[in-house]
Amino acid sequence: MIRRYWNINLKEMLETGVHFGHATRKWNPKMAPYISAKRKGIHITNLTRTARFLSEACDLVFDAASRRKQFLIVGTKKKAADSVARAAIRARCHYVNKKWLGGLLTNWSTTEMRLKKFRDLRMEMEKITEGINRLPKGDAARLKRQLSHLQTYLGGIKYMTGLPDIVIIVDQQEEDTALRECVTLGIPTICLIDTNCDPDLTDISIPANDDAIASIRLILNKLVFAICEGCSSYIRNP
Repeated sequence: MIRRYWNINLKEMLETGVHFGHATRKWNPKMAPYISAKRKGIHITNLTRTARFLSEACDLVFDAASRRKQFLIVGTKKKAADSVARAAIRARCHYVNKKWLGGLLTNWSTTEMRLKKFRDLRMEMEKITEGINRLPKGDAARLKRQLSHLQTYLGGIKYMTGLPDIVIIVDQQEEDTALRECVTLGIPTICLIDTNCDPDLTDISIPANDDAIASIRLILNKLVFAICEGCSSYIRNP
């Protein structure tokens, strides 16, 4: 895999707080190689290593996107939800940013049935909106509630037709179920790991602050830019 330049600089990471870890009492000893210092009871992440692993992740997603691989971005905590949706939409990736439904990947046949129901309800609602079909007010309201519920949890994967090739996870501990489903299925993962995480659980670990919005957004923006560049490469060289 050819290494490329992704404009990853330490100053930008410092400004967005990528280097701030968790309190020293909450750390995972496996994160020791990724920590450079302690400051006021907080671990400080080694940004040189962060830049290296982020660059490797960008190379990986560029190469995958240039071969038309499918990505799923997962980040369901409130601080990450908006950034995950924006990043995924920009790169035309699938995403989950509200709640991970257990078995979403490992029980894919059930997920497919839910997605079909979601598509059917959307079509039915479109017909009602256009005046093609008419329903009593109570039935229409019930349909709208069902659709809203499915949109919340499946809206980001409504166009997903099979298992993703690569899953990007924003918070390892928050998305433990999603990560373990990927491990079970052998789906490669790229994961932001804070100082309380286990780097052995994911294929590519990016040591970074997974609580600060600015930090999450910076990491996702770099990965998404690489995905977009990879897609453009495929279009130029089909």
